[in-house]
Amino acid sequence: MPTRYHRFAGSSLDRLAALSDGVFAVAMTLLVLDLKAPSVPKRAQGPIWSGSGGGSEHVLSHGLLHDVVPRLLPYVMSFLTLGIFWVGQQTQLQSFTRSNRALTWLHLSFLFAVTLLPFSTGLLAQDTTYRLSIAVYWLNLSALGLMLFLSLRYAEHAGVISEDTTEDMRAAMARRIVVYQGLYALAALTCLINTYVALGLLVALQVNAVVAPRIWILDRA
Repeated sequence: MPTRYHRFAGSSLDRLAALSDGVFAVAMTLLVLDLKAPSVPKRAQGPIWSGSGGGSEHVLSHGLLHDVVPRLLPYVMSFLTLGIFWVGQQTQLQSFTRSNRALTWLHLSFLFAVTLLPFSTGLLAQDTTYRLSIAVYWLNLSALGLMLFLSLRYAEHAGVISEDTTEDMRAAMARRIVVYQGLYALAALTCLINTYVALGLLVALQVNAVVAPRIWILDRA
């Protein structure tokens, strides 16, 4: 019977955590594929002191500055993003006593959003002046935060949160998601003024989440 199957399907937290680790590892690896080495003509044969490779060196430096460096910012930002959300998901999983079919599918939906981040990063890296690219990236961040928030609320409703996870800890997890999602939205809105400002604010938020300095509402989150 389907109802009996649903009672025990997807109940392993260990298997869910292992799958999540694998998905995050692949997504983090795919990010770097967008960083391509610039094409440089072969160095002309000749004595080292002849300077015959000067033209190639110039082409290489130009390619690094104009093709690679602009893509580094979205790459670093997305790598930090995946690290932050991996920590957030692992924190949630460690606070659960068990899983069930619905909770597992919520986390699979979260992992679906994780797999989309290399795409939204690549879109953003193509041209950081496009507001639509910022909007797509923000939607990706919103999907990640939404699924984690729904997971936490469902776990509370289903009674699968461990007794060691206090009310203050639950509130802190929920508050962190809500505060940062609000700040992500505000940062993305600044693309209406300047896309580089929006990117700078998003990077600053991710660095803050990693370093965790004691700053006003960010410290509370």
